[in-house]
Amino acid sequence: MDADLDTLAWEWVAAWNAHDLERVLALYAEDASMASPYIAAMGLSETGRLHGKEALRGYWGAALPNHPDLHFDLKAVFAGPDSVVIQYRNERGAAVSEYLRVGGDGRIVEGAAHHA
Repeated sequence: MDADLDTLAWEWVAAWNAHDLERVLALYAEDASMASPYIAAMGLSETGRLHGKEALRGYWGAALPNHPDLHFDLKAVFAGPDSVVIQYRNERGAAVSEYLRVGGDGRIVEGAAHHA
C-alpha cells in the first residue's frame, strides 16, 4: 500500500473525529468534487454532487453541527495508484465507504461517499 495514501486515510478520519472542518478541508484541492446521497437530501444539488472547496465548506459546515456525536471507526484502507477507499463505521454503527482520488500534490480532487 502507498504509505502516503494510508497516511491520508488516517488523517482524514482523525480530522473528522476532531470535528475540525478546516483540518478536513485542508486535505482537499480548491476544485475538488464530492458526491453523496446526503448532498441531494439536503437540497444542495439534485445530482448529489458538489464542486469546489467553498461548496464543500457550505455542505459540511451545515451538517457538522447537526452531528455532535460524529465519530468514524476506521475498519480498512484500500489504496490504488491515485486513490484510496476508506471503510468505516459511523457513530450510528452504519457501514460507510469513501472513495477519495488524489491529485499530484496529494490533495483530494474527487470524493464519493457510499452508505450501506
